[in-house]
Amino acid sequence: MASANITIRAVQALAPGSVIWDAGHREAVRGFGIRRQRDQATYVLKYRVFGRQRFVTIGPHGSPWTPEKARKEAKRLLGLVADGNDPADAKAQAALQAADTLRKIADAYLKSAKPKQRARTYSEIERYLLAVWKPLHSVSVFKITRRQVSDRLTKIAETHGAVSAARARAALSAMFNWAIREGLDLPSNPVLGTNRPAAPASRDRVLSDAELAAIWLACHDDDYGRIVRLLILTGQRRDEVGGMRWPEVAEATWTIPGDRVKNHREHILPLAPAALALIEAQPRRSDRDFLFGDGPRRKGDNRQRGFSGWSKSKAALDARILEALGKALPAWTLHDIRRSAATRMADRLGVLPHIVEAVLNHVSGHRAGVAGVYNRARYAEEMCNALERWSEHVAAIVGDASCNLIFPPTGLSGF
Repeated sequence: MASANITIRAVQALAPGSVIWDAGHREAVRGFGIRRQRDQATYVLKYRVFGRQRFVTIGPHGSPWTPEKARKEAKRLLGLVADGNDPADAKAQAALQAADTLRKIADAYLKSAKPKQRARTYSEIERYLLAVWKPLHSVSVFKITRRQVSDRLTKIAETHGAVSAARARAALSAMFNWAIREGLDLPSNPVLGTNRPAAPASRDRVLSDAELAAIWLACHDDDYGRIVRLLILTGQRRDEVGGMRWPEVAEATWTIPGDRVKNHREHILPLAPAALALIEAQPRRSDRDFLFGDGPRRKGDNRQRGFSGWSKSKAALDARILEALGKALPAWTLHDIRRSAATRMADRLGVLPHIVEAVLNHVSGHRAGVAGVYNRARYAEEMCNALERWSEHVAAIVGDASCNLIFPPTGLSGF
């Protein structure tokens, strides 16, 4: 151990296992030193705080640490000591914070959220946090700034649209709020104060009979085609049909468990003969409970899932409609089918509003609470009648009900 002016020449001449403490010149800093362990020379600072001797590592010799820069850093750290702070504790805390990357916190948040979320909701949150926010995964949550979040939201909006940006923003904000409640001493949620992407206007698109028929006739005899036709015949949600399982269907009734529906209430839906025929025509696989879907999405992932590939299949369906009609249908979504079925049952068939609500599994007014259980049982016959009349209406607008309802001929003449 020696005391001398710490210079580049002195560092280069330092033997393994040796230490030099800064001394012998006007700029010398008490406790500042450099030590070599094997091939690496490292700048250190020795100091006393609250009666204890402490060491803190400044950094290895080389960019950015030169003797001059390391000496200045030693002076700064001693200033902290003079104010009653312990740089070693601060450095340890900084190391812990650096380890809490966005990816690490996102994984912890998703693990906590999964049991509480519907499968569809969880899947969306997982996609936004793990895929859309991936460019920030390596950044500590303590270092993520509002500017970084804002810049990323701008890129998301440009690439995926305002809707995706708004949902990505909500997912990230929820994660930060959870992290704060978990005890991470974050100064604030960096999502707060960023501009909210323009919210999409509430949709009210109701498809005409001709449009419903065009969609029906353009469906192929495949998973997606049967799903779309079941959406038309039942008025249920996309993921409820796409995730249908064989054990849910029995005696012309489809029982959707509460963990697969938006309001978490089990939904018992009578199936009209046309809908039941579509289901029975679906090939069964001995290794799967799901009616639709081809299996795991990724190699090595053996989890069963329902149908996927919605966007690609919808684009192909729109292309077939365009080819058949010579023009595209005005912008529409699969959820518009649900709204259209409900509207047409009411205005064309005279189905009472509370029966339409029962079919859709909406809970409002007198259907809530204990009365809802009673009413669901009481409305079973009315629901069955409504859905049978609706399937007959669909058959009428499509063409020949007896021959073409399930597998109509190609071509959309008349639409």
